[in-house]
Amino acid sequence: MNDLFIIALRSAAVYVCIVVFIRVFGKKELSQLSVIDLVFILLISNAVQNAMVGNDTSLLGGLTAAVTLFMLNAILRLLVFRFKSVEKFLEGDPVILVYKGEIIHKQLEKQKITLDELQATIREHGVEHVKDVDLAVLEIDGNISVLSDNYAHQSSRKRKHHKVLSQNQ
Repeated sequence: MNDLFIIALRSAAVYVCIVVFIRVFGKKELSQLSVIDLVFILLISNAVQNAMVGNDTSLLGGLTAAVTLFMLNAILRLLVFRFKSVEKFLEGDPVILVYKGEIIHKQLEKQKITLDELQATIREHGVEHVKDVDLAVLEIDGNISVLSDNYAHQSSRKRKHHKVLSQNQ
């Protein structure tokens, strides 16, 4: 039983570290996975497996690690939901990348977003030129929202968000 407790503690430590690392290394990584990012995530999961379960490769050891991770994830989601300060600490704030057709280069550099990535996202939202963008925001989930009154064709997720914003103004 003591071994299972150690597995739970090790799993919790790995979980907390990975959450902190994701927060430190930026939210862009969450929704814009490249092949390099996918390989990185797969390798990280493999690398931390032994740190969680140690020499215990039993079914019970693996299930203990999994249950611990699920419980911590549920607790963290509850804390984020209930406490704005926890949400802000873990998820950060949205970042404005384009305002009234002007790119905020300082924010692109800070968020490690290339001009090509920004322009591709803008085109994905049906806007041809950056100068036609009213607002482009790097959201806390890593997505880039693009709002423009000049173009009606937006991706379905962004279109709904755009309509809600328009109705509230």
